[in-house]
Amino acid sequence: MPLSRRTLLASAAATLVPTWSKANRERLTAEPVVAQILPEGSGTTPSLGFNGGTPGPVLRVRQGDELHVNFENRTGEPSSVHWHGIRIDNAMDGVPGLTQDAVPDGEDFEYRFVTPDAGTFWYHSHSRSWQQVAMGLYGPLIVEEREPPDVDADIIVMIDDWWLEQDGELRDDFNSMFHFSHAGRLGNYAKAIVSQSSTLKGNRVRLRLINVANARVFPVDIGGVEGNLVALDGMPLKKVEPIDTIHLAPAQRADIIADVAGNIEFSFWTGHEQYPLATIDAAGSNPSPRTSPIVPLPPNDVATTNGDEDMHVTLRMQGGAMGGQHPGDDIWSFNGVSGLPDEPWFEVQQGTVVGMTLVNDTSFPHGIHLHGQHFHEVDGGGKPGPLRDTTLVDARASRDIICVFGNPGKWLLHCHMLGHATTGMETWVEVT
Repeated sequence: MPLSRRTLLASAAATLVPTWSKANRERLTAEPVVAQILPEGSGTTPSLGFNGGTPGPVLRVRQGDELHVNFENRTGEPSSVHWHGIRIDNAMDGVPGLTQDAVPDGEDFEYRFVTPDAGTFWYHSHSRSWQQVAMGLYGPLIVEEREPPDVDADIIVMIDDWWLEQDGELRDDFNSMFHFSHAGRLGNYAKAIVSQSSTLKGNRVRLRLINVANARVFPVDIGGVEGNLVALDGMPLKKVEPIDTIHLAPAQRADIIADVAGNIEFSFWTGHEQYPLATIDAAGSNPSPRTSPIVPLPPNDVATTNGDEDMHVTLRMQGGAMGGQHPGDDIWSFNGVSGLPDEPWFEVQQGTVVGMTLVNDTSFPHGIHLHGQHFHEVDGGGKPGPLRDTTLVDARASRDIICVFGNPGKWLLHCHMLGHATTGMETWVEVT
């Protein structure tokens, strides 16, 4: 099934609306599930999920509250949970080999941490993640502002792709050397899973977009709304921006507040055609639509910088197909080292401002994710831009970022094309 409009088999019908609870959850059971990824009648997909489904339940808490989750691993193999984008206590970060041991099958682990930032986050397996995330071990984590924006609906949009057989089963080639050495496990079927299937014309909605795919970069187009981009990777923008094509690397998020003008259509350009992902129907009209301007979200209390650095480092991405020789001993490497080293890439004191040049010497793009911190992407004029936790570096290109390392601990830095991470593209930094 090539990725095309034909294989989508009617986007609106294919869009799965899971039974998500808005209540805080204190238990996550990772277990085998059966998902209806293809439309009804087109075959089911044996998968992994949380609490009986994939995606897992919405974990929704207020900013500054403590989240207490008992993780029960019933997958049949070791697993763990990473709380993506949360500036978390290091012991709760969920990274086997760095912050905890993987949780054996049949055992439990207690995660307990404060959620300091309001925004759109997510949780996912961080053990054999190139397979477990591809099989569905992920879910949304929403941290609400103490005074949320005035909207009629708060809608989660999780965008994914799957590598499927005709009958809906996942192709059992998770350890494919081709996928590992090229762009990653790119699926042949994609859609957006939305938490709400309909709204009213004239409603003001908050759309929380999350790219949960293993490797695909989605250039998302949104029709049927008029509004603004208000946050990236859980961090509010200082000024709202017009909605344009939103490029989301794996793990990146975007928040939009907009007024509904018609059916809300999500799609992306494949290079050959516009591929529909989901539709939220505008059924009826709001008799009293809002007319107030869309304003920035309240900022999170995170340290920022005007661009002055205490030190500067360079991370060089190497390897992969068509990447030439490199000193690492796996498919990919960072600065000539493949896999998680015994010693940190660098060690800094809390509060140190580090500029980083990310150089991509490979033939494929990489989404570089830093755990436990947020950083600025530096614009073409050398000024710090919006805060992110994951940045996309195109093939044969480079990007500068700058980070105030304010959260102590041992923090993973890796490519979020998850097959690239497991075959060499990961390192770590220590903040003391």
